[in-house]
Amino acid sequence: MAEGLFTTELFRFLEDLRKHNDREWFAKNKARYVDVVQDPALEFVRAFAGSLRKISPHFVADDRPSGGSLFRIYRDVRFTKDKSPYKTHVGLDFRHRVGRDVHAPSFYLHLEPGQSFAAAGMWHPNPDTLQKLRTAIAAKPDRWKRAAYGKDFRSRFRLSGDVLKRAPAGFPADHAMIEDLKRKDHVCDAMLDERTITSPDFLPAYAGLCRQAVPYVSFLCEALGLPF
Repeated sequence: MAEGLFTTELFRFLEDLRKHNDREWFAKNKARYVDVVQDPALEFVRAFAGSLRKISPHFVADDRPSGGSLFRIYRDVRFTKDKSPYKTHVGLDFRHRVGRDVHAPSFYLHLEPGQSFAAAGMWHPNPDTLQKLRTAIAAKPDRWKRAAYGKDFRSRFRLSGDVLKRAPAGFPADHAMIEDLKRKDHVCDAMLDERTITSPDFLPAYAGLCRQAVPYVSFLCEALGLPF
């Protein structure tokens, strides 16, 4: 069985990494990282593939150690003052098949001590993509409300991300959907606790969360002309 793959040791490793975020410590603990973080994460990706296909055949669970669904542990420090070399969280991104070529939605899982969550949608889409999403919301407000504010969806998810202070160009400030048209990100997230993540039932629980996000993600796909 591929259930119960994430353990408290994963979170303990991330806590230790936060305290010792340097290359010397990581080199000494690389085997521990592989054992309690990388290997369980890649096994989770493989185990989730069947559930993901049932949710949508257009999203991918890629278990390659590099370039797949598991984000690299190494930070890009070229353009930041924080030169800490390693991320102190685990990110799993289940992308749309066209996601490497265009901006597209994905399902996401974030594991971090005290700040774990499941998410879906699009983080920082480019201007052309954002314009398409705004146009779709303005053209189909009832569809959008069912997708983003439906009772089942909002029982677990909240909309998050950055928003503009003023109405975006081309939309009146008094538009009925102005608060959603101001969004710069189209992301929903649901917080998770460590007990849930380390339980034997987490894989089906995460799949269930992804299913709850389907109306939201499918709206985003349709707005961009992508299959769901």
